[in-house]
Amino acid sequence: MYHYPISLFNIFVYSTLLLSKTVHAQSPDKDTTSIQSAPGATAAAPLPSHASSEVVEISGTASTFRPIFTVPTEADLGAPLLPNINDPNATDAQTACPGYNATNVKRTAYGLTATLILAGPSCNVYGTDIESLNLTIEYQSADRLCVQVVPTYIGPLNSSQYILPTALVYQPTIEADAESSSLTSDLSFIWSNEPTFSFSVFRKSTGDTLFSTAGTKLVFENQFIEFASVLPKNYNLYGLGESIHGLRLGNNFTKTMWAADIGDPVDYNIYGTHPFYLDTRYYEVDTSTGNLTLLTSNETNATADYLAYSHGLYNRNAHGQEILLRPTNITWRSLGGSIDLYFYAGPTQPEVTTAFQTSAIGLPALQQYFTFGYHQCRWGYANWSQLQEVVDNYERFGIPLENIWTDIDYMNQYRDFDNDPVRFNYTAGEQFLSALHASGKHYIPIIDSAIYVPNPENASDAYPTFNRGNDTNSFMTNPDGSTYIGSVWPGYTNITMNPVHPPFQLPGEPGAVIYSYPEGFNLTNATEAAAASSASSSQAAAASTAAASSTTPNYLRTTPTPGTRDINHPPYVINNVQGDLAVHAVSPNATHADGTEEYDVHNLFGYQILNATYNALLAAMPGKRPFIIGRSTFAGAGKWAGHWGGDNTSLWAYMFFSIPQALSFSLFGIPMFGVDTCGFNGNTDEELCNRWMQLSAFFPFYRNHNTLTANPQEAYVWASVAEASRTAMNIRYTILPYMYTLFYLAHNTGSTVMRALAWEFPNDPSLAAADRQFFLGPAILVTPVLDQGAVNVSGVFPGAGGKGEVYYDWYTLSAQNVSTPGANLTIDAPLGHIPVYIRGGHVIPIQEPAMVTRDARRNPWGVMAALSLEGTAQGNLYIDDGESVVQENGTLLVEFTASGNALYASARGTWNDTNPLANVTVLGVQGGVGN
Repeated sequence: MYHYPISLFNIFVYSTLLLSKTVHAQSPDKDTTSIQSAPGATAAAPLPSHASSEVVEISGTASTFRPIFTVPTEADLGAPLLPNINDPNATDAQTACPGYNATNVKRTAYGLTATLILAGPSCNVYGTDIESLNLTIEYQSADRLCVQVVPTYIGPLNSSQYILPTALVYQPTIEADAESSSLTSDLSFIWSNEPTFSFSVFRKSTGDTLFSTAGTKLVFENQFIEFASVLPKNYNLYGLGESIHGLRLGNNFTKTMWAADIGDPVDYNIYGTHPFYLDTRYYEVDTSTGNLTLLTSNETNATADYLAYSHGLYNRNAHGQEILLRPTNITWRSLGGSIDLYFYAGPTQPEVTTAFQTSAIGLPALQQYFTFGYHQCRWGYANWSQLQEVVDNYERFGIPLENIWTDIDYMNQYRDFDNDPVRFNYTAGEQFLSALHASGKHYIPIIDSAIYVPNPENASDAYPTFNRGNDTNSFMTNPDGSTYIGSVWPGYTNITMNPVHPPFQLPGEPGAVIYSYPEGFNLTNATEAAAASSASSSQAAAASTAAASSTTPNYLRTTPTPGTRDINHPPYVINNVQGDLAVHAVSPNATHADGTEEYDVHNLFGYQILNATYNALLAAMPGKRPFIIGRSTFAGAGKWAGHWGGDNTSLWAYMFFSIPQALSFSLFGIPMFGVDTCGFNGNTDEELCNRWMQLSAFFPFYRNHNTLTANPQEAYVWASVAEASRTAMNIRYTILPYMYTLFYLAHNTGSTVMRALAWEFPNDPSLAAADRQFFLGPAILVTPVLDQGAVNVSGVFPGAGGKGEVYYDWYTLSAQNVSTPGANLTIDAPLGHIPVYIRGGHVIPIQEPAMVTRDARRNPWGVMAALSLEGTAQGNLYIDDGESVVQENGTLLVEFTASGNALYASARGTWNDTNPLANVTVLGVQGGVGN
């Protein structure tokens, strides 16, 4: 569908999607108009002498700009809209609509088919009712059931409105052995026409209703779909991304899915769309009879026996959506598409996650080894010299640095694939990169999704990237066929004025000076906090010169017109963080090269960028695994790329939210996840950065990044942060072989890397909402400090205290004393210390750390065996060349087993590793060691 002219700046590419406000440019000359974006809002190349200029200072470096046109603020304003969930006058589709009746029901080899006919007069509440629908039920495998509802009459003109092409998003199909394997399915489907069509999915083994639309009506219109199911009291649902939210979603939450360019607001829609949830239900076991009683209370008994069953649900729909989680039910609403549900029986989280990945979204990409080293970035690095200074400082302070990044500062007037000819010229860049690569380090540029439009009246402004896209008609168009003009950084305008200033202030400009600091900064830095607060108040007062309006907004309400779609302002208003669907985004009525309208594929834009970038990198560097980190994702993006959590803020709250966000992306099949450590927006402080640098050391993607003009926050800025970073990085680089092995297993089996406590201990309901601790793989428990001013932290040791588990302190190697199962223990954690524990029963491969992963891979091996209470342990080590798609030199898989006071290693594969084994550490030894 999408065609992007691709060229490469360097060997490593980082891709970020910026969705942007756009307008309808009605240009009579198609050849001279296009997507006028161009990421970047920093110093441009010197202009000809006849152009006037201004001088500003960015990160201490004077930069020269010509005065540029500023797009007015109102250019990024949309129609005033009231979300349906907040509208007291909104029509209730369940009351107004007739539902459907099932007719022509036929059994098939794998389920049934039927025709659903509207059960009464059309309601047309938020679109035009579809009178006839096709229902298909398929038992596709032993653990997967498909429920699909699509319009009966679909043709070339309306296909994209309802059908998500399999060429874009893979669709699970019937397994080859489904005719026999489905007979063992634990899922059962039933339907009813009383009073109108409804269906239910049961779990046979427990008799539990997993999903049931009974008592509700199916609503299916050309711009609105609604179906609902009852849920147990105090249910445990996880997933439905992407949001800044706790791990367990709760029963009073509305999840909107519309990819948005927004700085990580809590509970709203942000960059990604992942319409999948995990549902875990706990049952108390009657030890005398074996009977199960569903647990509907948040109160649990530490001495009782529980049994958990988990199932998953994936709604394969890419349209704008809204999922309403309420105390007793879940309601799913969509602005288009179809109902394409896949139920996964589980009954455990690992089984659900593996089945979801292998059947629907694909297995995660295996990352290159170097990508697990530390990454440093910021918006505001002014030139190659400043970049070299940062690299040198990390070396001088003895802090490992693997990857140095630049944000949009390096670009030539916001142009993708083109460097500023003065500050980041290619000659100096070649020297910088040569030295960087020689030291075992890497450089990664950020690329924003937007193509600059050159000035057709200025031959020196030529931009071949634009020409290639324009000549091949690759860019989006308006309804009249003219080329669509968009806006990201330079804003939209007559192209002879490019680049222009966006319709918002950049960080550090007058009126946008950064004065914010983390919670508690006033307690640790009272004088500085008071000065910042005063300056912030003055800035805010100056900005609020216009009196606030007291009038009630005149909300736009769209009345459906039968047979047509209003895709700019659909009748049903989702709770989009930006309001109008076109605000800070591509307009819904923009048309892609294949004729599909943006309204129908908006949530796939970032997903397809990752796809294009992945394949472009494979073509440019055959045999090398592409390394891509994307901001906007859709279900299945993990097979190409990793993800970072977006433009978070330097607050303790966001450090906490990084954990449930990471765990959610484990469910979505994107284990290569990390956040902007120490925070992107606002100023961080020493204490927050100290704690955050240690926490992020246990995330797969480990990067420090912050915004333009905010205070520097590299790990060496504060002495205590430097020391804390060295401590945590020492652990990280020591266990890199373990982390790399986890990714190998995730890539091949669909297992997770970062894990919630509840997934490792599925029968403990007290862990259902635990998201302040996590496991890295099955063996390492991380218990970070997440509160300002704290010198200790509360943590649980799942399964310990008489339940069969033991944990060893990473630093002292001693067993943790836990006397009561499920107890929250107070753990000493002074600033600079992050509690880390090794779970008994596991063997961890380790390697002596180094300043870069290239050198660490050449260091001696070690093995750390943490024995269970029974004196056993097991683990794995996977080795390859760390970068190739196909391993021509072979691989090596080592399986470790400890039992009977002996440690055994069994290896298979042809990889020849020459590093010596330096030490073996066995924890929990009760007697003599055999061998």
